[in-house]
Amino acid sequence: MPLWKPDPTFYPSPRQAVTAPAEKLAYVAAFDRSAEKPDAIAVLDVDETSTSYGRVVGWTDLPYRGDELHHFGWNACSSALCPAAPHPHVERRYLIVPGLRSSRIYVLDTKDDPRAPRVTRTIEPAELAKAGYSRPHTVHCGPEGIYVSNLGGADGADGPGGIALLDHDSFDVLGAWEIDRGPQYFGYDFWWHLTRDVLVTSEWGTPSMIEDGLVGELLLGRKYGHSIHFWDLRKRRHLQTLDLGDQHQMALELRPAHDPTKEYGFLGVVVSVEDLSASVWLWHRDDSGAFAIRKVIEIPAEPADAADLPPILQPFGAVPPLVTDIDLSVDDRYLYVSAWGIGKLLQYDVTDPFAPRLTGEVRLGGIVTRAAHPAAPDERLAGGPQMVEVSRDGRRVYITNSLYGAWDDQFFPDGVGAWAARLDVDLDNGGLTPDPRFFPHGDDFRGLRVHQTRLQGGDASSDSYCFP
Repeated sequence: MPLWKPDPTFYPSPRQAVTAPAEKLAYVAAFDRSAEKPDAIAVLDVDETSTSYGRVVGWTDLPYRGDELHHFGWNACSSALCPAAPHPHVERRYLIVPGLRSSRIYVLDTKDDPRAPRVTRTIEPAELAKAGYSRPHTVHCGPEGIYVSNLGGADGADGPGGIALLDHDSFDVLGAWEIDRGPQYFGYDFWWHLTRDVLVTSEWGTPSMIEDGLVGELLLGRKYGHSIHFWDLRKRRHLQTLDLGDQHQMALELRPAHDPTKEYGFLGVVVSVEDLSASVWLWHRDDSGAFAIRKVIEIPAEPADAADLPPILQPFGAVPPLVTDIDLSVDDRYLYVSAWGIGKLLQYDVTDPFAPRLTGEVRLGGIVTRAAHPAAPDERLAGGPQMVEVSRDGRRVYITNSLYGAWDDQFFPDGVGAWAARLDVDLDNGGLTPDPRFFPHGDDFRGLRVHQTRLQGGDASSDSYCFP
């Protein structure tokens, strides 16, 4: 009888995942805002012992232009080890890479040459439209297939957004995941508590609300998303909505606890229209058994001279933090919060998730501060810590600086540039230190902007676990 062994990058529990070997490569989504060149996946050498450490060592151009790569993910991960997983034979081999603007989805094979991922399939917008969706945004590998959230509806419809399910093996679009969506309309992020059969979704807006930039009238009119939704994962039915209050605009990134015995998670909220602050919220079960949510972190706006601000912010005389991404270490100890507007990455000890404690921060970029990296102390950086990814062992944090093409242009009208950085973590006491040897930027990315990073072998936001 042949012996079957699971992919060695899969771990049944987060406790085992933190013992994984350090990643050697990182994959970065790079896009051309002008749509004159194809977008690409850049491959970074993240092996500290390598002579090419911190450099771009691989590059895969996509076959079309105008995709605007944004978020992407693996075809399979540790969720394949869950007891109910129907595809335990899969391996972490393919990157599933959506074009947020084009509605294409690319499948890239990393196995034969990890430094030169190869496009093996293109899922065209018409195929995605069979599920009723367009504008694919977030990819997660799950026990029943590959889940892809979407911001728009099919055939030109502005919504509702939702989740499409792809087959693990063929990558065919199986259809819409939702059976009963209830009041949910806006799409954005999604995650789950696999052992509790709960899926959680968050809200941004429809394509017309975001694709040409932040619309001031919609923001001040409190029209962007401000709720999260809870679903029965198996029955695919809406269960509960939690509204944060419409002053809290754009309820975006979701990060549930990795420990499958826990049923809480963190939500990043971009801005309050009352005072321009940003916030992080904690969802959890209350005494009645229903989900509840509370604000556990608030980051205030920073006063600024109107002359130093882009036109969109000049009437306010302040820089909003703009929390645009968060990430939770695999051991559930540290939460990382990207305050893109003020150019800060913040680290909180969330051992007690109801009482986060600030333990570290780094300034890079920022709308006004333009803080430099130690590797180039005389270079004023545009953008700021935006997408953040944490290694499985929690010792390294990777950040990139672009938010979304049209929004970059509004907040950094003189150009957002392109850069990536690595920060080293003091696991014992907390704290972050930029690695002076790791700062690919500018021409290293061939004139493209950089967004999400995925780490070879997995990272803190790619895997979910079913064993404690």
